[in-house]
Amino acid sequence: MTFRGNYTSKKARAKGYRSGFEIKIADQLNSLNIKYGYESLKITYIKPVKQSYYKPDFVLTNKIIIEAKGLFSSKDRQKHLLVKEQHPELDIRFVFSNSKIKLNKKSKTTYAMWCEKNGFLYADERIPKSWLYDKEDRIKRQRKN
Repeated sequence: MTFRGNYTSKKARAKGYRSGFEIKIADQLNSLNIKYGYESLKITYIKPVKQSYYKPDFVLTNKIIIEAKGLFSSKDRQKHLLVKEQHPELDIRFVFSNSKIKLNKKSKTTYAMWCEKNGFLYADERIPKSWLYDKEDRIKRQRKN
């Protein structure tokens, strides 16, 4: 909801509604002594599945995927969890401008902590040389699977 000093929206919120139009409907029902509930039901539904695409920032010749992140938004974190779940064969790693940044103002969790919790490797500012030359280890892991 956008607030642009709209008196009706403020008035509606003060009365427990979301809009001036809802107040008008409630007033109509009240004037006719009709009993009703306002937002008294919670109806669950599933949004249709939508195929999405992910284009990694960098794909190294050793098949390591590098994501360069300054801001690591909630939407981005969710995307990476879904990609990891649906493509466990991919080796996605993050390079943050600062992995100590908190996920949001109220969170105690940092970007680094999120990566550790969710099984992603990460680094700060530069790609570690070991990632650039990690081909032998990667081939060994692929042979085991």
